[in-house]
Amino acid sequence: MFGKVATPVIAILIFLGAWELLVWANGWPNYKMASPSDLPPAFWKYKELFVVMGWQTLWRTVLGLCLAVIVGTLIGMIIGFSKLARDALYPLLVGFNAIPKATLVPVISLLFIGQHDFNTILMAFMISFFPIAVSVGIGLSTLEPEYRDILRALGASRFTIFRKIALPKTLPEFFGALKVSATLAFIGTNLVEIVSPHGRGLGALFKSGETNGDYPLMFAVLIALAVLGILLYYAVIFLERTFAGWADRDGR
Repeated sequence: MFGKVATPVIAILIFLGAWELLVWANGWPNYKMASPSDLPPAFWKYKELFVVMGWQTLWRTVLGLCLAVIVGTLIGMIIGFSKLARDALYPLLVGFNAIPKATLVPVISLLFIGQHDFNTILMAFMISFFPIAVSVGIGLSTLEPEYRDILRALGASRFTIFRKIALPKTLPEFFGALKVSATLAFIGTNLVEIVSPHGRGLGALFKSGETNGDYPLMFAVLIALAVLGILLYYAVIFLERTFAGWADRDGR
């Protein structure tokens, strides 16, 4: 247990030490590259803003991710159980995912003028549902047909087959995709927060630091986003161990 906590902590300390050394060795001023030692004063000076805007970013990201889970799972089930749907939807999904989401921010802002919360949640959803849909679709489409045939011969319904065979088989792929989507959702949230003139959240705080030339504040926001991303990632790991711990073969 100690090693599981100590290993990532040591890795983070090494990273921060290397960052500090890099800035010191190059003689960079904090208006060019802030160092870790520049960040605590920035956190303290704007501590109320970090709490308020950090919460705004977090709840929008989590809500967008929850929508991505629901919609992504439904799409994955459709393309997983139907070859026709898979052939029809895959090109659309891949094409949509290939579009840089930053280019969609102005479009969404024009369609839903003044709806900042909705726009932010929508972007978090749009950027994070694809891995979930694909992972669930692949998991279901590769389901061994003999298991399905045996249960059907025993009179099992489609729902029973899904609950007993398809759902457990798909869970490892689902949680693997959810870990990726959790970090992607933060990217979507911050795209809107930075670009929108009415933006709120950590992205707006980053934009404020950029406008005022406050580089320590900008880097402090990046660290805050990284911390929130790590917390959400480990929340997903907790859920994975709760609902799909049987698939963990390395004893983590």
